Amino acid sequence: MDQHVTMFVNGQAMSGGELNDALAMARFSGKVRTAPRYRFFSFHDTFPGLLPAGPGGWGVPGEIYEISYADLRERLLPREPAELELTVIELEDGRSSLSMVCRSDPAGLPGVTEITEPGGWREYLAKRAER
Repeated sequence: MDQHVTMFVNGQAMSGGELNDALAMARFSGKVRTAPRYRFFSFHDTFPGLLPAGPGGWGVPGEIYEISYADLRERLLPREPAELELTVIELEDGRSSLSMVCRSDPAGLPGVTEITEPGGWREYLAKRAER
């Protein structure tokens, strides 16, 4: 029997995103936000990344899934960008979850934009499309 873990996603793995098929066998548990301890970045408007920021950070919106270790290992993680790594984050209700975060602070790197704002990844992309 394969054990399941919770996985917080905030970009292309969310419902309707191009990586969401990697979560086809996972159970959607709802929309959530992180604790207000993170900054949020867009990498070339292709994928987002969380950066732990401690006090003064922001609660990033996303979705939470219950996923098997096998699906996490074989279906989702191999498709994640090299700029991100798996860790444990804090959600706004105090629970913990696995999530992808930035390997290092990307501020100032070419093609990286800080998008720490209430709407999250989808709202950011919608605003970019309007321009």
